[in-house]
This record gives sequence, C-alpha cells and structure tokens, in this order.
Amino acid sequence: MSCPNRSPAADPQRRKFLVSWLRWGGALLAGCLAWPLTRFLAFRVTPKPRYVTIAAPLPLSGYHAERDFFLFVTPDGPLAVSRKCTHLGCRVNYLEDKKIIECPCHQSRFTPAGKRISGPAKKDLTLYAVATRTDEEGRTRDYVVTL
Repeated sequence: MSCPNRSPAADPQRRKFLVSWLRWGGALLAGCLAWPLTRFLAFRVTPKPRYVTIAAPLPLSGYHAERDFFLFVTPDGPLAVSRKCTHLGCRVNYLEDKKIIECPCHQSRFTPAGKRISGPAKKDLTLYAVATRTDEEGRTRDYVVTL
C-alpha cells in the first residue's frame, strides 16, 4: 500500500538527500578523527641544548677546535663557529697559516667569524652562544658554548 499523498518520484529525491547527508557527515567525522591523529604523528620533541665547557686560557694558537665547533677569542669577545659547512654538511677545517675556515669537500671558504668568502656555499656558518665565566678576581675561568 502506498500513501495517497506521495508521488512515486519523491522517494528517489529523498534517498539522494539522505545519501548526500550521510556522505557529508561521514567526511566530517573522518576529518574530526584524522585531525588529532595527524597532530600526534607530526609532533616532534625539540632537543635540549647541549653545553660544552672549555677551560681558559685557550692555546697560543688563539682557537680551540671541538668536534662540532671552533672557539675563537677575539678582542670583541669569544666566538663559537659551527664546523658544519652550509653547502653539503661536510666538517670544515681551520687553516692557521691562511687564517680561514675551509671545507675539504668543495673548498668553500669562511672567515674565522663564520662569514662566507667564496665557494659553492651560499650561507654563513652557524654561530653558537658563548658565555664567559670568571673567578673572584675577574679573570676568565672558562667558556661555556651552548649548542
């Protein structure tokens, strides 16, 4: 038995309406569930800073070489320069006779302050923060480099 007030064409339109609402509702529900999941998967813990202490005074050469940085003491204060080349990440070397930092891979050259001189590297070397600790008499006791 069919209802006398309904036309047979009304049922397919109602079905289309309900199906479209179910699809939109399902898409909304999937989005609501996917958002926290993507936030969880994209979460990264930032590493804690690493502190390296170098005893003063520096050697007569005027610099100290570590695995990750060079420490120079200039008249303006201490300066820590990264040993990672900005071109391809090779470990750079300090050439004392030329007073430059050079990359052995592609010969990018930098000043002791980390400024680019030449080579395929386009950026300056990274500088790290350096804190100077003194004793009671005001003499420099050591340098603390924050990586």
